[in-house]
Amino acid sequence: MDIADKLEILADAAKYDVACTSSGIDRDAQKGKLGNTLAAGICHSFSADGRCITLLKVLMTNVCVFDCAYCVNRCSNEVARAAFKPHELADLTIGFYRRNYIEGLFLSSGVIRSPDYTTELMIQTLEILRFEHGFRGYIHAKAVPGTSPELIDHLGHLADRMSVNMELPSSQSLQLLAPEKNKQNILAPMKQIKENIAEDKDTRAIARKCTTYMAENKPKKKTRAFVPAGQSTQMIIGATPESDYHILNLSASLYRTLSLKRVFFSAYLPVNEDARLPVKDAIELNREHRLYQADWLLRFYRFDVNEIIDEKHPFLDPLLDPKANWAINNLDSFPVEVNTAPYEMLLRVPGIGVRGAKSIVRARKRSTLCEPELRKLGIAYKRARYFITCNGSYAGTGADFSREGLRAQLAAPIQGGRHGRRADKAIPGQLSLFEQVDTTKPKIMRPGEYQRLAASTDAPNLADTPMSAASPTEARALPQASADPFATSIPEWFAPAVSRQPKPDASPSRIASPRWDSGSIATQGFAGRERIVASVRA
Repeated sequence: MDIADKLEILADAAKYDVACTSSGIDRDAQKGKLGNTLAAGICHSFSADGRCITLLKVLMTNVCVFDCAYCVNRCSNEVARAAFKPHELADLTIGFYRRNYIEGLFLSSGVIRSPDYTTELMIQTLEILRFEHGFRGYIHAKAVPGTSPELIDHLGHLADRMSVNMELPSSQSLQLLAPEKNKQNILAPMKQIKENIAEDKDTRAIARKCTTYMAENKPKKKTRAFVPAGQSTQMIIGATPESDYHILNLSASLYRTLSLKRVFFSAYLPVNEDARLPVKDAIELNREHRLYQADWLLRFYRFDVNEIIDEKHPFLDPLLDPKANWAINNLDSFPVEVNTAPYEMLLRVPGIGVRGAKSIVRARKRSTLCEPELRKLGIAYKRARYFITCNGSYAGTGADFSREGLRAQLAAPIQGGRHGRRADKAIPGQLSLFEQVDTTKPKIMRPGEYQRLAASTDAPNLADTPMSAASPTEARALPQASADPFATSIPEWFAPAVSRQPKPDASPSRIASPRWDSGSIATQGFAGRERIVASVRA
């Protein structure tokens, strides 16, 4: 099997792993080495069908000795199997990186033979990238549960970020759907990664301190930091009956005890037929979206789980985002005055984010903030106005300030966008790298064609037809067709070219000049324009 066939199989097999995240680490380029990493995030680009291309997301192999009910690569499935050799995958990554197809590598794997053997293959691949190719770009590696601590430590010194999948929100569900895995095998490497990160940071901090006046002999070759971008995890939601309240409490516990950077939620996709799995075709993408919003409130907005959700209402509202839901349930705290409210309270106003709250705190030191100033600061004023006052004046006039009234104003279905998993409600994850998508652009009509077709019997169907800029001849012909019902569809910027009226104080020679119009000037070039200007001045 050649490398292209392997890539097609193993890239498609990795599409259910969530990996689009910021890199979380700064690493400059070095002479003689390849690549760098920015903490703000990996550069994102989009393919013609809307896929976000950031990482070469691929499996080392889709051969697996486990038989997890939800996994497409389980050993009982009859699927095409393949495995990369370490040199093959390393050379492929460097080739894609040099061509600017990718900004880094996301490497996961099925369990071939044993967790230790699989991890050794991944380590060999990353050693080739780091030491033979001098690759300094971003690498995210998945740690296989059950791997020995020595191999986890070795892998962590080669990768920027590591993750161990929780898979399911409870040990009971894990025992039901993935009996070969257990809670201890998953939590042990996560605890080791946390402890090694803390130890590595302390060691480096001590090494940076100057404890003597004597010159120190520093080692010429610096050792790589252990997982400098931290660790993350991923869990499937919807395959088991756990509530959102249970999932969010688990996420908060992981952030608090294991110092995770991110918890990813993946809506269950029915890819296997198994009696242990729920019998349903609906994909809970909206539930996944609400969980991400609630997770964001935990991480950046200083919310507690019990403020977002409780045992009496264990599932998030599908029509109202968690922040707005909290606000309408705590109307005694609103409205707040944007010019005096503390930063912590501004964070809890729907429509005001972390950046917006910081901008408000800075801007109100220099001036009094009202609606125009808030809009310029990037505040979602349409949502925020129901919960704020601007210089003592309530901004949400026209709406009933009650739970039911504000819910009617704010509740709306989730907009999935024009592409991505939520757009069609049924796209099974990431598309294959090799799928061909029709990206034919609609025909662009010139205004002349638009006018002729507008008079035809098919005129009502032309309302959405795009128009391009007109040629000068067509532009001069448009005023005669002003009675056309579609004339109002002409863009406003086109009006000056349709009819240019002379200014009242214009000189007679300028008014009488038969060649003084935008169309004639545009068609005669620079020399023609010079002659026209000279004749007018004369």
